[in-house]
Amino acid sequence: MAPMSLESGETSGPYVERSREDWAQLARSTPMTLDEETLSRLRGMNDPTSLREVVEVYLPLTRLLSEYFRNFGDLYRSTHDFLRLSVERTPFVIGVAGSVAVGKSTTARLLKELLSRWPQHPHVELVTTDGFLFPNAELERRNALHRKGFPESYDRRALLRFVMDVKSGKPEVSAPVYSHLSYDIVPDRRIVVNQPDILIVEGLNVLQPARQRADGTTGLAVSDFFDFSVYVDAAPDDIKSWFLQRFATLRETAFRNPESFFRRFAEMSETEAMRYADRVWDTINGPNLMMNIRPTRGRATAILRKGANHEVRWVRIRKV
Repeated sequence: MAPMSLESGETSGPYVERSREDWAQLARSTPMTLDEETLSRLRGMNDPTSLREVVEVYLPLTRLLSEYFRNFGDLYRSTHDFLRLSVERTPFVIGVAGSVAVGKSTTARLLKELLSRWPQHPHVELVTTDGFLFPNAELERRNALHRKGFPESYDRRALLRFVMDVKSGKPEVSAPVYSHLSYDIVPDRRIVVNQPDILIVEGLNVLQPARQRADGTTGLAVSDFFDFSVYVDAAPDDIKSWFLQRFATLRETAFRNPESFFRRFAEMSETEAMRYADRVWDTINGPNLMMNIRPTRGRATAILRKGANHEVRWVRIRKV
């Protein structure tokens, strides 16, 4: 493989940037194990991710992740030999962050599927932070139902405890389950994680730094336990457009379910419903993106930048 020219991207800052074309070359010899049927199951609504995108973007990323995973294991063994410890290796934890409608869920599912197919780490689990939202009743009590998705709408202590327990190697750790149909936590349902080789944690705010306490000290953040993190990025105007497109599709599909929390939007006129969706973006999702989510982008190990057509145009990897 010919060396890449510096013109392919900025290299003087904390990140190395590669164009889509240069990035694709990094895994040119890696076999593609995903078929169209599997990809169609993994795609999010209105997400046009193609097999070509998987080959050119996600295969190189999982190859890099496999290198991190392998070297993480070497470091773990060396450290424990030095400390004369004899304990099981703990899971490698990956965070996936980004805005509503940017495609981070598809990214997380693709990473899980592709990483599971590497022979070195077949046991990969994926958990979304939706399950750690406070129940609607609690959000109403806090007068915060309209701020669902903002950092304060999550039970951050429970999420932190979950990731810490997995990272510490506990044999069984469980997380709450969220229903997008009922728009609430599902009572008495849990997802169980059993000592995975790799855990992927996907959510809007997973890269948030630790909060400062009243006494000036700083606690722990979920991101403190990540071994690698991915931020899915795009221009805010493009993300808003994708959000409105998804809302329109949901209005014609899932919102028509009689049990859907959003049933009323299917009964509105198209103009009225889309005006409402536009207002939701401008007052909730847009401000959350600009105030809380996008400022965490620079904390990621990898940034995937999408263009208006939803395809990744370039990739930035933090220098080691």
